[in-house]
Amino acid sequence: MFVERDINNNKKTGVIEVVAGSMFSGKTEELIRRLKRAIIAKQKVEIFKPVIDVRYSETDIISHDENSIRSTPVENSANILLLAGDVDVIGIDEAQFFDKGIIEVVTKLVNSGTRVIITGLDMDFKGVPFGPIPGLMAIADHITKVHAICVRCGNVAQFSHRMSEKEQLVLLGEKDNYEPLCRSCFREANRSPS
Repeated sequence: MFVERDINNNKKTGVIEVVAGSMFSGKTEELIRRLKRAIIAKQKVEIFKPVIDVRYSETDIISHDENSIRSTPVENSANILLLAGDVDVIGIDEAQFFDKGIIEVVTKLVNSGTRVIITGLDMDFKGVPFGPIPGLMAIADHITKVHAICVRCGNVAQFSHRMSEKEQLVLLGEKDNYEPLCRSCFREANRSPS
């Protein structure tokens, strides 16, 4: 999709694409779509996800719509560099769960001419910027912000509201633990009872 060439020597240059948004907004669906197009174009593709993401599968990346693509689970961002090899495109799902080193890893990959497509939650359940995603968005060449639909009022939703009282930052879950909400409904849901 976004292959760029250096005009001085016609050499392929890397590109960073970030797809960010709330839960249930279609981030993984968009990642799978872009990666499958790269595969159709006969590009060499590697796909990574954090080892802790075992919601649907230990190895595959699976969207809420049940589309899937094979991936390699990794413990930390440094493992991506070790396993990347000679590829044209790298996909990274759920990047908010990686350490801050992911920014350096992505920079090295893109500087070597690789197209890197990254997805992640831009905010945590409290509405605060989440992990390395803001840093990745800052260095990205292309950013796609996707939105869900608020389950309470039908407006555009940009927040992932946690429905349980658990306070830990990382709590894997689906519709049993989270719901997409618009700004107004998110504020209302998080208003402290007086």
